[in-house]
Amino acid sequence: MNQKKLSQAQIDELLKILSSRFAKHVNRHPDMHWDDVQSRLENNKDKLWSLNEMEASGGEPDVVDVDDKTGEIIFFDCSPESPKGRRSICYDRQALESRKKYKPDTSAVDLANEMGIEILTENQYFSLQELGNFDNKTSSWVKTPPDVRKHGGAIFGDYRFGRVFIYHNGADSYYGARGFRGSLKI
Repeated sequence: MNQKKLSQAQIDELLKILSSRFAKHVNRHPDMHWDDVQSRLENNKDKLWSLNEMEASGGEPDVVDVDDKTGEIIFFDCSPESPKGRRSICYDRQALESRKKYKPDTSAVDLANEMGIEILTENQYFSLQELGNFDNKTSSWVKTPPDVRKHGGAIFGDYRFGRVFIYHNGADSYYGARGFRGSLKI
């Protein structure tokens, strides 16, 4: 794998942004302290590149949980709407290659892999929505179960009418208002 690194200036700027967001949204991580998060980040600089990619594409990553088994800190994209830099893409490579014309530039799965993050699962998407109302005007692809994907479909979620909806669509479809949200464990 290609080693992707940030300069110290980029690291400092990213930590400043993440610290500010962490302080602004205490409800997302009520039992956590920034010093612990910063220490974890500084000891896992290889993951900072992925966090920076989340930030640069409009994801507004923030701490949302700690993995009970591993102790890893979990970041989700917490932008109000699906990240702008990750919209107008179909679900995966197979869907992209199946399009005969008007192909998007990439797919959600490919882009997530390039960024070093995971697409939110359906359960993670519901957990995110417990922290606020996200995707009121947009929608986000979520990790699609193999039994749905083998039939050519993929699933996505949004928040409308005071509740979360999970829908299905052809995996090769793409819309200007649909992207994907990611997670990263550090």
